[in-house]
Amino acid sequence: MTANVAVETTPDVPLWKDPTQEIGARVSALIDAMTLEEKTAQLYGVWVGASDEGGEVAPHQHDMEEAVDLDALLPAGLGQLTRPFGTVPVDPALGALSLLRTQTRIAAANRFGIPALAHEECLAGFAAWGATAYPVPLSWGATFDPALIRRMAAAIGRDLRSVGVHQGLAPVLDVVRDARWGRVEETIGEDPYLVGSIGTAYVQGLQSAGVVATLKHFAGYSASRAGRNLAPVGMGPRERADVVLPPFEMAVREGGAGSVMHAYTDTDGMPSAADEDLLTGLLRDTWGFEGTVVADYFGIAFLKTLHGVAGDWADAAGTALRAGVDVELPTVKTFGTPLAEAVAAGRVPEALVDRALRRVLTQKARLGLLDADWNPVPAVLAGADLDDPDALRGTVDLDTAGNRDLARTVAEEAVVLLANDGTLPLGRPRRIALVGPNATDPAAVLGCYSFPRHVGVHHPQTPPGIDLPTLADALAREFPDAEITVARGTGVDDGDLSGIAEAADAARRADVVVAALGDRAGLFGRGTSGEGCDTGSLALPGAQQPLLDALLDTGTPVVAVLLSGRPYALGRAVDEAAAIVQSFFPGVEGTTAIAGVLSGRTNPSGRLPVSVPRDTGGQPATYLGARLAQASDVSSIDPTPAFAFGHGLSYTSFAWDDLAVERPETDTGGEFSLAFTVRNTGERAGTEVVQLYLHDPVASVVQPVQRLIGYARVPLHAGESRRLRVAVPADLASFTGRDGRRVVEPGELRLRLAASSADTRLTATVTLTGPERQVGHDRRFHARFEQEPVSPPTHPAA
Repeated sequence: MTANVAVETTPDVPLWKDPTQEIGARVSALIDAMTLEEKTAQLYGVWVGASDEGGEVAPHQHDMEEAVDLDALLPAGLGQLTRPFGTVPVDPALGALSLLRTQTRIAAANRFGIPALAHEECLAGFAAWGATAYPVPLSWGATFDPALIRRMAAAIGRDLRSVGVHQGLAPVLDVVRDARWGRVEETIGEDPYLVGSIGTAYVQGLQSAGVVATLKHFAGYSASRAGRNLAPVGMGPRERADVVLPPFEMAVREGGAGSVMHAYTDTDGMPSAADEDLLTGLLRDTWGFEGTVVADYFGIAFLKTLHGVAGDWADAAGTALRAGVDVELPTVKTFGTPLAEAVAAGRVPEALVDRALRRVLTQKARLGLLDADWNPVPAVLAGADLDDPDALRGTVDLDTAGNRDLARTVAEEAVVLLANDGTLPLGRPRRIALVGPNATDPAAVLGCYSFPRHVGVHHPQTPPGIDLPTLADALAREFPDAEITVARGTGVDDGDLSGIAEAADAARRADVVVAALGDRAGLFGRGTSGEGCDTGSLALPGAQQPLLDALLDTGTPVVAVLLSGRPYALGRAVDEAAAIVQSFFPGVEGTTAIAGVLSGRTNPSGRLPVSVPRDTGGQPATYLGARLAQASDVSSIDPTPAFAFGHGLSYTSFAWDDLAVERPETDTGGEFSLAFTVRNTGERAGTEVVQLYLHDPVASVVQPVQRLIGYARVPLHAGESRRLRVAVPADLASFTGRDGRRVVEPGELRLRLAASSADTRLTATVTLTGPERQVGHDRRFHARFEQEPVSPPTHPAA
């Protein structure tokens, strides 16, 4: 068997297979030729695992599904293949061969020759054995660098596409509303503009490689009560419109996202999978979305089992179809026989099936899956001898040097220096005490959707497939002349106090202590961070705070290094630690990036995408709070964070000055313009992250005290200055008014140019004039930043 495999076609090519014809006409012709069973078969996936021997995939069994008989299903066709690479460990080349053979079988089994669309998770890289594990999305947010995240996503997309995958289940565009929620690590941050701009860049990058991006979870999943996973959401329509929805709208309108995944949750009693106003009225009719809406795994069945809004599987299927869900994932449950029987009985209109089918087939046509010359051989197997699987093993590299260089760059830009009394950079210490549960755990850098944490834990005899240097390894390389003593102290969450005395003794004998603390990612209670790993308190898990306090008591300078999936309150360390370094599950190159920051090889430029609390309680709290959400004399709870959203230190210093408000007044349809200068006043090169916040002193409805409306990374050599010019459209001052319409109101505003949400450097007072203006969904999303040099660097090579 050679690599020039293709599905045979007759000389008389049917209309739907002719790529020279208009897609709409092709799809219509195909729908007209299909039976009801063939139609519904395109609307569901089957969960499979690729064969590590290169044979066909095998159906995956899950405790929430019945066994699937592929022989019985395939003559009618198949819509999707669920996670062939992300279900069991499989060599990438043999996984690609397995997928190839399965696609050939699927296309041959149905009378139209239609293959399945294959999807995978790609939240922090392609979730496959041996693929690069990039930093988690919370680290993407910490970079404040959309261009970098676009590059990373394009690399992930190329790897996915190279082995035959068509769709990636990312990005997560949920805005953090409660840091106790276990899936905080999967989010980009607590600000809708940051989430939207970074998430849109990810969509653009992934889809540039020919892979469909999937926005999730639509909408409000992260706002569940008490931070509990898959719990009810009680937000009002204004919070939904102004906080939760904007990232999705941006990713649809500017990113052109090809797919959206509904959320599990219900909001004020309406499950997302049943919400026609959301999935059809807003998403399609208002925003113009043209792709597919896919179910979060088992989400349609949940309409019956968890939400109680459907009486049987057919009712659940009809409800979801009517709302606008097109594809049932991960496997067939309601969209198969129950749906077909309900249509035949008149309970569900066949027009709803045809509507979803048109979207599914349109997407397949755009991917080339309906073309007469469709070839199942993926790029990595082109020219290979497909009859010799053993020779293929090890020939596909999904963790290339280029991938790791990119992963390192993202990790380096995402490290946030929270506090520093001058101890960092360390220079050349003689004796380092490396203490803590994350000092020697190679998986401490991985999030819950990385393959080793998500799937590999179920296959303990299989190696992780990627090189994961521990922090101990990285420090040994970074400080080759130092004597490094390692002490565990305690586990991540075992509460063990027995090793703290030994750790404190090691600290007393050292010149500096590096305390490696934080989380262990996992799923459904198997970790301290991740899906289903919610927490009731933002105290460090287990006995890590007693360990940290004991280290502080020794008098040796303590550098706290957090490898975590959420922010934690750090108690005394906020004021007493020599330095605090935060890294949100930074991926395969994460420990190398952290070591570079500790030594000074890398000047940190990361900024907090979420606030770090001072106290362990008082949640939910967010910098987006209104005036009543701030500290006051009438409550004993002070929600003021220890480190605010947007905060991050550098090893150099910056001055901001010469503010000129060039257009301080405009009507409600215009834009403001201003300019200012940023100077590097330190001795080495560094990057300042300029953040623009809007403060609206008087509005018709309560507003947050401030909200982010723009940002820019400004790299400067020592002594260098740049003039920044900013154009701020009035649209950025819009909000949902009393009658539910988005409006721009006249009045005075403050534009705060800041180094964080708590560190305003310059303030421009501007005025909107004229009548109130209703803003449509064609509004502008961004302030425009332009940078021009003012003075040359004093130390260009610094």
